Amino acid sequence: MEHWLQLMGESLGTLLWAGLVFTIPLTLITFVLGLLLGLLTAVIRLFGPAPLVAVARFYVWVIRGTPLLVQLFVIFYGLPSMGILLDAFPAAVIGFTLSVGAYTSEIIRAVISSVPKGQWEAAYSIGMNWRQAMSRTILPQAARVAVPPLSNTFISLVKDTSLAAAITVPEMFQAAQRIVATTYEPLILYVEAALIYLVMSSFLSALQGRLERRFARYGGTLEEARA
Repeated sequence: MEHWLQLMGESLGTLLWAGLVFTIPLTLITFVLGLLLGLLTAVIRLFGPAPLVAVARFYVWVIRGTPLLVQLFVIFYGLPSMGILLDAFPAAVIGFTLSVGAYTSEIIRAVISSVPKGQWEAAYSIGMNWRQAMSRTILPQAARVAVPPLSNTFISLVKDTSLAAAITVPEMFQAAQRIVATTYEPLILYVEAALIYLVMSSFLSALQGRLERRFARYGGTLEEARA
């Protein structure tokens, strides 16, 4: 036990550094880009011309229907056969962005569709055009409803970044793998990595709860108001 505790203490700094330098930036970058891609995809599917709607549906269908790990392998190991060479981190950013974009597009599409039609009519009645109605009336209402599922997507993304180790991104899980290769102590190192992910997820879940309660003050659901 003393040996394990010593090993955990010695490796903690390395794991946290890998999380700070790679895991957290990868999560933030891909979530922001994926959210923008998801918003664009949702708007196209709801209001776009038929050809673009078909492209958007195909994109969502492919990404949601195939494993994220396979997508990362196609981007990092498969594209070089076509002459497209990507470093590990940019490849991970592309893969996770496409994944987040597909899933968040369904969330955004659903919450925009949930806004009553009367809100559009009210916006048009005071002289707003489509863009103004969307940005000033529809999206603010939809954002409140979208907070819980988007927060869950973000928390899941933090954990999913561990898959980037498979394409050699030196994030936290791969840092643990490298230490295991020299110490031959897989159990304690992987448990330590799991505990760090658990702490991060718990912290984000607590922030999510506070954010939901804050939105509930401005007209959330009864469940949110009681939280």
